[in-house]
Amino acid sequence: MAGAEQHYIMPRAEFDAPVKICIVISPYYKDIADNMLAGAKTEIEAAGGSFEVVEVPGALEIPTAIGIAERMSNFDGYVALGCVIRGETTHYDTVCNDSSRAIQLLGLQGLCIGNGILTVENRKQAEVRADPADQNKGGGAAAAALHLVALTRKWSAQRKGVGFVPDAEEYKLAGELKDNPTA
Repeated sequence: MAGAEQHYIMPRAEFDAPVKICIVISPYYKDIADNMLAGAKTEIEAAGGSFEVVEVPGALEIPTAIGIAERMSNFDGYVALGCVIRGETTHYDTVCNDSSRAIQLLGLQGLCIGNGILTVENRKQAEVRADPADQNKGGGAAAAALHLVALTRKWSAQRKGVGFVPDAEEYKLAGELKDNPTA
């Protein structure tokens, strides 16, 4: 049984400046969503962050809401929370694959997203994974988003000597030459 396995959990991300996270959640299975949300909120608060919760109808709308929020707001990262339980049709496969792929594509564009959309065979699996006192997948998704925000901040502060981005001194020299052509 996978629940009996021990997994390594990274230390909580730490921040010098406040972090603002957008939690996008589908309350389709309300009790499961509420448990996942509780875990995510606890993790964000423990890291000293703040959050806003946005509800959408289903898992397919989660990536779209994240994309809209990225274009129109000022969040540092995102937590995607929802649950898809296998039914009798192939709709399960479509929802699982398309929501996951869309979130991954947003991440590859540079968004810091923790994916906590559960994809399970039955309600019991979802309940165990959503429970903050058990597998706490909501808290895990929040932790993932926070770690990506921390990594983004770390690398954005290390611009000197990385790639082809000129450092501040090079910008200054170029500006002086432009203002004083004889220099």
